[in-house]
Amino acid sequence: MASEQPRILIVEDEDAMREVLAIRLDALDYDVLTASTAGEARAAVEAHDPDAVISDVVLPDASGVALLPELGGSGLAGATNRPVILVTAYGTIETAVAAMKDGAVDFFTKPIDYPRLASVLRHTVEARQQRRAIGANPVRATASPAGLGPLVGDSKPMRQLFELIRVLAARQASAIITGESGTGKELVARTIHALSARKDGPFVAVNSAAIPEGITESELFGHERGAFTGAVATHPGWFEQADGGTLFLDELAEMPIQLQPKLLRVLEEGCVRRLGGRQNVPFDVRLLAATNRDPARALRRGRLRPDLYYRLAVFTVEVAPLRARPGDVKLLTRHFVEVLMKRHDLAVEGLSGRALESLMAYPWPGNVRELRNSLEHAVILAHRGLIRRRHLPAMVRQPSGAIHPDEFRLPADVSHADAERILILETLRRVDNNKSEAARRLGLDVKTIRNKIRSWSRAPEPA
Repeated sequence: MASEQPRILIVEDEDAMREVLAIRLDALDYDVLTASTAGEARAAVEAHDPDAVISDVVLPDASGVALLPELGGSGLAGATNRPVILVTAYGTIETAVAAMKDGAVDFFTKPIDYPRLASVLRHTVEARQQRRAIGANPVRATASPAGLGPLVGDSKPMRQLFELIRVLAARQASAIITGESGTGKELVARTIHALSARKDGPFVAVNSAAIPEGITESELFGHERGAFTGAVATHPGWFEQADGGTLFLDELAEMPIQLQPKLLRVLEEGCVRRLGGRQNVPFDVRLLAATNRDPARALRRGRLRPDLYYRLAVFTVEVAPLRARPGDVKLLTRHFVEVLMKRHDLAVEGLSGRALESLMAYPWPGNVRELRNSLEHAVILAHRGLIRRRHLPAMVRQPSGAIHPDEFRLPADVSHADAERILILETLRRVDNNKSEAARRLGLDVKTIRNKIRSWSRAPEPA
């Protein structure tokens, strides 16, 4: 991971002066590079893109003033107004004026006033980093990010998802939305509703896992006054509340198994009878359900009744995890920073390049929800200006390197060698044999993965 410290290039041919400057700047928490000639300075600028340059006017192979256009960025791809400070032992007002006209941000004479140099560096480096971040990594934009409704993304999985949402919005079919926790399954359901002919009707979202088992039936179907102890008033159930609109049942596989056949019967009949009631109440509701469990596994384990599943799964909508669409991280970051900045009334201008590198490198096991929470953390800590890497949560700055959202169990008494082989092969299986992705998840070098596979004569190397 790249360092968060700003990089300063010192161009000075006098060894003692160069060493003193380097020590002073290192104490100010800068990442210091040094060069003793114009040629070395050009190479350092091209290789390391420093945030600022401090250069002597007199160099063995060139004048620091003549070198200003190259050190300051003109003609260098990707450079953006790099500040250059000139230093000389023989300063005059005329020399200083000429240097400033040619692009130097300041001019110092030896012995250097180090407190003033520190102040000049701090302000010019921060200004340059802000310009670079806003230009190269824009997070505040007037145009809406690519997406559909509240959903943001421009990756292939998201474009396919948007196409399916539009198809579903034009029809009345029920659907089950699958995906890991934090991927935005409820947003998908809300978008289908908002684009459908039912958009003016209610959208009722229910977390099936959050309702105490003893009152789930009452909440689902409603109850009459006096139907049971504590029923002091008539209460319409979820179907009645969603009449004319959409009912969204989240965590469907967590619904009590004994309630699922009753739900199926209500769906088949198109009417509901409240607990304690004597009449059936018809309803016009589109049902969308979601689960973060693998439906096939939930069926095998008896958590989900097959007849209910096949009744609802006219369409299955899969929401891809964020790690499968890393290109969307930047779009989502821009969107969330804009939203969170307004929410907290803060003047955040953008992200530093190194902060964005950390976001792009992290695997996001908590998906979009985790990204949003991490950015809220960073926006609040930064207050204003740039969000830097140090403002990100520690988990994002220093991931463990082996994060597995869907962990698996190793056999009992397995040897270290077999455990390593199982872990690598299982990780490869889960990432469709993508060795680079498996190496990233396991915190290994991709060459190590390849060498291990070759060494296992019993296991052919995946394609």
